[in-house]
Amino acid sequence: MPSLKDLKNRIESVKSTRKITKAMQMVAAAKLRRAEEAAEAARPYAARMDAVLGNLAKGAANSPSAPLLLKGTGSDQTHLLVVATAERGLCGGFNTSIVKLARQEAQRLLAEGKTVKILTVGKKGREQLRRDLKEHMIGHIDLSEVKRVGYENASQIANDILARFHAGEFDVCKLYFGRFVNVISQKPTEIQLIPATFDASEDEAGASVNYDYEPEEDAILADLLPRSIATQVFTALLENGASEQGARMSAMDNATRNAGEMIDKLTIQYNRSRQAAITNELIEIISGAEAL
Repeated sequence: MPSLKDLKNRIESVKSTRKITKAMQMVAAAKLRRAEEAAEAARPYAARMDAVLGNLAKGAANSPSAPLLLKGTGSDQTHLLVVATAERGLCGGFNTSIVKLARQEAQRLLAEGKTVKILTVGKKGREQLRRDLKEHMIGHIDLSEVKRVGYENASQIANDILARFHAGEFDVCKLYFGRFVNVISQKPTEIQLIPATFDASEDEAGASVNYDYEPEEDAILADLLPRSIATQVFTALLENGASEQGARMSAMDNATRNAGEMIDKLTIQYNRSRQAAITNELIEIISGAEAL
C-alpha cells in the first residue's frame, strides 16, 4: 500500500498533468476556429473547380489528345498513396484512422499483385507506416517548421506528385486525409488525384448547358488539371488542420476530465490512509496509557 507521501506526490503530479491538458485544450480551441474557417472557405472554390473540370472532362473524355492526367497511362499496375497526417500527436485516433484507411488499401493492392508506393506528409503517418510498409515508402514531405499551411505548401506537394507521374513512377495516385465534420467527428477520406475523376452534380456543374470553349477543352484541361491537383491537396491540408485541432481539443478535454476523476479517487484514498494512520496512533497512545 502506498504511503501518504507517495499518494500526495501522485496527486500533485496528476494536478500538474491536468493543468497541461487544460491549457492544450484551450490552445486547440483557439486554433480550431481559424482552421475551421479556412477549411470551410476553401470548400466552395474546390467544389466549383471540380464542377467546371467535370463539365470539361465530359467533352474531352474520348479525345485522342486528352491530357494524360485525365485519361491516365492506360495501366493501373503501380499505385502512389499520398498519406497526409499531422506533424504532432496527442489528438486521439485522428492520425491512426487515416493510416488505417491507407494501410487497408495498400494491403488490398499488394494482395492483387500491384506495386504500391507511399508518399507521406506529416511525421505521425510516416512513423506508423514505416512499421510494416517501410519498403514501399519513397518519400516524405516535412511541414513541421511551417507555422501556417498555405497554398505554396500544397503546390510543393502537387509538383512532387506531377514530377513523379511524368517520370513514369506510377499510374494511379490517391490522397488520404481527414475531412472535418465537427469537433468530435473527423472522417478519414480517400480521393483519387490521377487519373482525374469528377463527381459533380449537373446543377453545380451546369452540365445541362452546352458551352463552346476557346481554346478547346483539351488545352484548358492541360492547364487546369495541375492546378486542380494543387487545389485538392490544399483543401486536404486545410481539412487536416481543422480535423487535427478538433481531435486534439476533444482528446485533451477527455484527458482533463479523466485527470479530475483520478484526483478525486486519489484524494479519497489519501484521506482514508491518513485517517487510518491517525486511528492507529490513537490506539497506540490509549494502549500505552492503559498499560501504565
